[in-house]
Amino acid sequence: MFGPDPKNPTPLPGIDQLIFLKNFITRPDIQVGDYTYYDDDEDAADFEKKNVLYHYDFVGDKLIIGKFCSLAKDCTFMMNGANHTFTAFSTFPFAIFQNGWGDGDVMQLKSQARGDTIVGNDVWIGRGATIMPGVKVGDGAIVGAQAVVGRDVPPYTIVAGNPAREIRKRFDDETVESLLNIKWWNWPIEKITRNLDAITTADLDGMRNAV
Repeated sequence: MFGPDPKNPTPLPGIDQLIFLKNFITRPDIQVGDYTYYDDDEDAADFEKKNVLYHYDFVGDKLIIGKFCSLAKDCTFMMNGANHTFTAFSTFPFAIFQNGWGDGDVMQLKSQARGDTIVGNDVWIGRGATIMPGVKVGDGAIVGAQAVVGRDVPPYTIVAGNPAREIRKRFDDETVESLLNIKWWNWPIEKITRNLDAITTADLDGMRNAV
């Protein structure tokens, strides 16, 4: 046995609130890696509508979430469609309504977008956290419950609060560099299974020598 099947939408028997999220993604501009799960006791399967907000096709941005991430209930991803210009005299988004209200200004709105929102691998996002448009959350990071993340989060860093601030690094710089080079989440699942003891007990030597 090499762990649960990532294609199984509900990998815990009898517990429908925890889902392997990739199986419920229908939009091409949302990408989710294997084994990333979302836990919601109300309607986990409705993640695209409830948790990914202001994701308009005309903006063209993507939400990319890596492998082995843990997403708690009500975590929210605000996409670039939520942005308004604040350098003009009005913040009203005339352009998106078109019909003579600045058809060409849609390009201006797109140019103000902050890019794709990217969550790395093995990231834990706490309940009710909000990730703002264009934010990059590094591999192994932890986002505290109810945090509002408006800036990039370095790998293996814990952030919390509103606005989210760094609480501490999870490991020293040398260990983080090693983990980012090892990239265990890209190993074949058989290799991950064989080396779970090293992964789950912070045995760096075991990770380095994994076969």
